[in-house]
Amino acid sequence: MTTTDKKTSLYDEHIKLGAKMVPFGGWIMPVQYEGIIKEHNATRNFAGLFDVSHMGEVYIKGKESLEFLESIVPQNLKDLKEGQAIYCQLPNKEGGLIDDLIIYNAKNIIDDVDYLIVINASRIEYDIPFMQKEAQNFGAEVINKSDDFSMLALQGPNSQYIIEKMGINLENQPKFFTFKKAFLDDCPVFLTRTGYTGEDGFEIIFEHKYASKLWNKILSYKDEFNVVPVGLGARDTLRLEAGLPLYGHELNENTTPIESSLGFFIPQEKDADYNGKALILKQKLKQTPLRRKLFAFVMEDRQIARNGYEVYIDNKKVGVVTSGAPSPTLGKNIGFCMIKFENLPSDLVAKLNNIKESIGTPIQIMVRNKLYNAKIVKKPFIKKNYKK
Repeated sequence: MTTTDKKTSLYDEHIKLGAKMVPFGGWIMPVQYEGIIKEHNATRNFAGLFDVSHMGEVYIKGKESLEFLESIVPQNLKDLKEGQAIYCQLPNKEGGLIDDLIIYNAKNIIDDVDYLIVINASRIEYDIPFMQKEAQNFGAEVINKSDDFSMLALQGPNSQYIIEKMGINLENQPKFFTFKKAFLDDCPVFLTRTGYTGEDGFEIIFEHKYASKLWNKILSYKDEFNVVPVGLGARDTLRLEAGLPLYGHELNENTTPIESSLGFFIPQEKDADYNGKALILKQKLKQTPLRRKLFAFVMEDRQIARNGYEVYIDNKKVGVVTSGAPSPTLGKNIGFCMIKFENLPSDLVAKLNNIKESIGTPIQIMVRNKLYNAKIVKKPFIKKNYKK
């Protein structure tokens, strides 16, 4: 930890619970409370509560807010209705990823605001100047609200029951990627049905002064709904099992959305231009060859593949592990790896570029100067458990 690391409004609550605190993205955050596996399994089976107050919040307002956002993300936003959200990428002019983010249509939900964007904590100082510069070409304003809010994530199959118990009727918010203004235990909040675990759940945005009250109220349902506090360790294993990328690991400024296996999220029919569009679409339509691609894998040997470990095919180095960990749900060691296509045989490249044909491809991971067997698998590693 350094003296420059920030503390969330819940720092003292974490200390009271005996959390192990670590530096993360410029913040001091809890990595675990009673153990990663226990916290992971509790979220999968019951409910887990995460302090995600390090995330950034951005307001977009102005007569050309839509046009501005359409110019910086590949996704179609014109059909995004009030109270809906969408997962987006933020590419640079070369098609590499500055960040991935969620955009919420906040009209008539947040006063005098058109859109709310939630961005990664480690990218706040990059994203906001970039967006503010891009917005100069439009009648739009980019306002950094990251210091104004705390944020909790309540995830898991019991999360909906806790939210209902705290006074919110979810009949009007039944689907994932929705957003509304509400009162939770008499505290004004923005309630989003989003998350980073592969489970149904909610992310709750509110003023700092309500942080301890909401945190402790939710944890008071420990006996009734088996909710537990969860740290960054289990947050990582949960997102990995769900096949979700992490910026700085699977995503970076040198890798396009297609190379990061996010092609599903890139529409072909969008009319508006955006940074990197030509290359991104050519890659999606297979009009230009990929330089590299992200794959999910499962270890066949017992070793754990960690971030940065070398990846081999037929004893030839071809890439690197971007994330890796034991999967508490599957009882296997899993991960993501980025494989470079240069110098690979054309028939193997063709196989790897075909989603179905790539499944089962044997690879090897270098662990402590020895190669161990693994194979490419389909992601996500587990089926997502979103409520309909």
